[in-house]
Amino acid sequence: MLNFLVFFSCKKKNFHITTIKGKQIEINDSIQDKIEIEDFIAPFRVHIEKDLDSIIAYAMGTYSKSDGDFNTAIGNFMADAIYDQAAPVFNRRTGNNLDMVLLNHGGIRSIISKGDIRMRNVYELMPFENKIVVIALKGRQIDSMISFLCRSRKANPISKLKLTIDSEFKPIEASINGEKINTDKIYYVATNDYLYNNGDNMRFFRPNDGYFDLNYKVRNALIDYLKQVDTINPVSDDRFTQIKK
Repeated sequence: MLNFLVFFSCKKKNFHITTIKGKQIEINDSIQDKIEIEDFIAPFRVHIEKDLDSIIAYAMGTYSKSDGDFNTAIGNFMADAIYDQAAPVFNRRTGNNLDMVLLNHGGIRSIISKGDIRMRNVYELMPFENKIVVIALKGRQIDSMISFLCRSRKANPISKLKLTIDSEFKPIEASINGEKINTDKIYYVATNDYLYNNGDNMRFFRPNDGYFDLNYKVRNALIDYLKQVDTINPVSDDRFTQIKK
């Protein structure tokens, strides 16, 4: 019997992409529906549409993020709603009290129209999956936040923070819950995870003295709030104002 030993020589080959081609496939009415897929999802669509059409509250007016220079009725509604819903959750979990809320002007994605507020309206107002987080910041970092708010010249929604600026957009007065800001005190600030991760160039949340994920979506907090209050009538107020010469 003869035994043969065979050796294979494998040489490493390097491959290089020389050309990448692509084309746009337009999705339009010419594409036929798959009946079996439509039949499968139909019950789910009916259920979702029913939920989205359900009335959860009533708006006394029409509110837009463009109806004020430094604070708006719709922004005040959102920030106050987040404070009211997040504060008890945060307190139960940590034993600490929530001090303030900061959201972003760009996160307001729709108006609230006068009349019935349906579930779908809240999804239009807040279409993102952002969740509420609470950040522990020392007063000196709150000062950095205030400097940012002055420079941004936008009606970023705030709750429990009161800010007055001069004609040159510099802070004159600032307080949290009616008290002057203490540079060495820890303040617990509710915001969303997008802003915590430097969204809209809000880079003052890091470093910090604590991070708390409430596992509570901003949209869900708004829905819960609306169901509780039944009717909303927010206004622009004096929480962020400018004194001009």
